[in-house]
Amino acid sequence: MSVLRVGNASGFYGDRFFSAMREMLTGGELDVLTGDYLAELTMLILGRDRLKDPGAGYARTFLRQLEECLGLAHERGVRIVANAGGLNPAGLADAVRALAERLGIPVRVAHVEGDDLTAAHPGALAAHAYLGGFGIAACLRAGADVVVTGRVTDAALVTGPAVAHFGWEPTEYDRLAGAVVAGHLLECGAQVTGGNYAFFRDGDVRHPGFPLAELHADGTSVVTKHDGTGGFVDVGTVTAQLLYETGGARYAGPDVTARLDTVRLSQEGPDRVRVEGVRGEAPPPTLKVGLNRLGGFRNEVVFVLTGLDIEAKADLVRAQMEPALGKITDVRWDLARTDRPDAPTEETASALLRLVVRDADQQVVGRALSGAAIELALAGYPGFHVLAPPGKGAPYGVFEDVYVPHGAVDHVAVLHDGRRVRVPPPRPPAQGTVVPAHVPEPPLPRPLPPGPVRRAPLGLVAGARSGDKGGNANVGVWARTDEAWRWLAHELTADRFRELIPEARDLPVTRHRLPHLRALNFVVEGILGEGVAAQARFDPQAKALGEWLRARHLDIPESLL
Repeated sequence: MSVLRVGNASGFYGDRFFSAMREMLTGGELDVLTGDYLAELTMLILGRDRLKDPGAGYARTFLRQLEECLGLAHERGVRIVANAGGLNPAGLADAVRALAERLGIPVRVAHVEGDDLTAAHPGALAAHAYLGGFGIAACLRAGADVVVTGRVTDAALVTGPAVAHFGWEPTEYDRLAGAVVAGHLLECGAQVTGGNYAFFRDGDVRHPGFPLAELHADGTSVVTKHDGTGGFVDVGTVTAQLLYETGGARYAGPDVTARLDTVRLSQEGPDRVRVEGVRGEAPPPTLKVGLNRLGGFRNEVVFVLTGLDIEAKADLVRAQMEPALGKITDVRWDLARTDRPDAPTEETASALLRLVVRDADQQVVGRALSGAAIELALAGYPGFHVLAPPGKGAPYGVFEDVYVPHGAVDHVAVLHDGRRVRVPPPRPPAQGTVVPAHVPEPPLPRPLPPGPVRRAPLGLVAGARSGDKGGNANVGVWARTDEAWRWLAHELTADRFRELIPEARDLPVTRHRLPHLRALNFVVEGILGEGVAAQARFDPQAKALGEWLRARHLDIPESLL
């Protein structure tokens, strides 16, 4: 069958609003345009919206994008698939129909539901299972032009159209795994076309274009972008995105378990990377459910300490604030020594002392804290000031995941004509099929021969990309040459990672080897506390953890520098 061209126009709720959808629709050939609007934090935000308005709970910006581009998509025969339905996919589907009627555009709108398990989890603001792509496929097969979903896996936005187009069966695991990998590469938009890329100076990334994948019936794909758009696509940008927010060799999802240790990448031409060799296994017997709840209230104050005696000034602030902090459940102080000796500007002569407090009682972290901090204005350390006055205390969220059997959800495709089609759970593996519990670690490459070394940043020979999954972070690190891989695989052990990242010294760190990618993937458990919404860390989503690692110095063979 013909190639299926699937593009992406949104990597998160708030992505490039005014131009991305139009750029993708006008820039070249396209069959399906996807949009990813959901993340762990987004579900919490939409949950709070729904508390205020039961008719809310979806990404309203999606409607505004369609107002400009729905007619264009219809003219060009491009179908749109997006998870912008959030907590209320039926409500968004109705809103899209109303918009299409108002604009006079004859489009068929369908949606997928069944992910909402909030009623089964008392105390949760939102509890949603991660569904697969077969509900989307059912909508498309029935003729939908626009499909909106709630919480599906990000990759399902691509596997659904691929299943509908190629007619894959649920047990064609290798083909499905190839589509999952393609979906994972597209889901974060410009991150695969040079955005957030360690070696960003390799190309012009001032305005990177959005990506598309050319999918084939055998599950292989080519990741590329429209001609004339900014950024670039090479093996490095694709490797970086492939490692993003992943763990070990198995990338488990509701449709299939993709084996990341089988992925092979090759540069097919300018801005074209072929993805092949992906093997798949049966999906796990359970579905992941993301639980979002309100954890309490938080507040923060950042004290600016300037000039001499920085440590003594910090000690004074802590001592003066101690009486006001005694009743607070969670108190965290962090001193960032951003100051320099004999600094030419006041800003570079200053350090930042950050106080973060969390408690179930808003009053305790609100006025009581802000009053104690501001009362030091004329009675504190010399040069007292803060970056901003503390507020009244804001609610924060907590994310956790649990797992339920596939049968615990009622996965339904609601077609454009109102028919409801139940999507059955995946078939269990054939009798006698045994999937090993653990993937054996691949052998290490031959070490480099001994030679002179130089103390230098890791980032001179390796790229990295990091991200969050609940309270855990992952850091994918890859080498750009075979020789650098031979050194990296032996040098950057889990213990060495802990040495370079002191925050991880007392935390479980698991290292996974992916030799086809010349990559190591580190999973650091608990470094993000209760997840991004809890904001327990300076970088709550670990977005820059990989760049910090690249800036650390090691003894690197001179032959690599």
